[in-house]
Amino acid sequence: MPRHVDASHDVSPITTLRGKRVLVTRARAQAQALVTRLQELGAIPIVFSVIHIVPPADNYVALDAALRQLATFDWVVFTSVNGVIHVWERLAVLGLEAGAFASVRLAAIGPATTAALATRGLQAAVVPEHSVAEALLEAIPHPVGQRFLLPLADLARDTLRVGLQAAGAEVVAVSAYSTVLAEPSPEALAAIQTGVDVLTFTSSSTVRNFVEHVGQNTAQALAAQARVVTIGPITAATAHECGLRVDVVATEHTIAGLIDAMTTMP
Repeated sequence: MPRHVDASHDVSPITTLRGKRVLVTRARAQAQALVTRLQELGAIPIVFSVIHIVPPADNYVALDAALRQLATFDWVVFTSVNGVIHVWERLAVLGLEAGAFASVRLAAIGPATTAALATRGLQAAVVPEHSVAEALLEAIPHPVGQRFLLPLADLARDTLRVGLQAAGAEVVAVSAYSTVLAEPSPEALAAIQTGVDVLTFTSSSTVRNFVEHVGQNTAQALAAQARVVTIGPITAATAHECGLRVDVVATEHTIAGLIDAMTTMP
């Protein structure tokens, strides 16, 4: 996947993260792995969490109903680690076992989601080379006439549902969790006043919420003086829509890939 580099950007190349101030915008509960790795590399992580993961608006009614009917589906498609976590929690609440997936095939977007399934004893039959819905649509064999369950974030793109239905599949898309605006700590708000060297975004929600929190002008000013790194092309597209330049898109759409993108920036 090509890097997005603005040739007119006059910030000096970053050859090491040591001493660099790196803004971490993902949910606080999920930021630790990124923060720890940045600290190991000598960077100064600034945790500026702008999203919070909460139950869906219907309090799991649709997800629970679908999980009780797992045997009626041919496929369950997981598009995030959060989806795996929330489905697993609901299985426990409903008194269902992992064996409930015995009669269905699993698909997963990305190595992190695949690993989350593996730690729970499940193997994804389909994992696309690129961690985007479009690649997954191409990877799923013969969807026509098959029944798919999509446990998604409430703000997820509609690409999978529309694409599968267009291919002749029956699709049940349910909200497994909601992504809501979080309030960064006063310390984080104060920290960005002195500027940052790298802005990281791990989802479209982190981009939109960051801009909402600090304002369009401040977001663009911070980005103008820093490197902007996104975990994947969809997040990069959202950054562009919000008026932010993107320097590098991680080739592997994971936290490890994000770190690699930061440490190999031109």
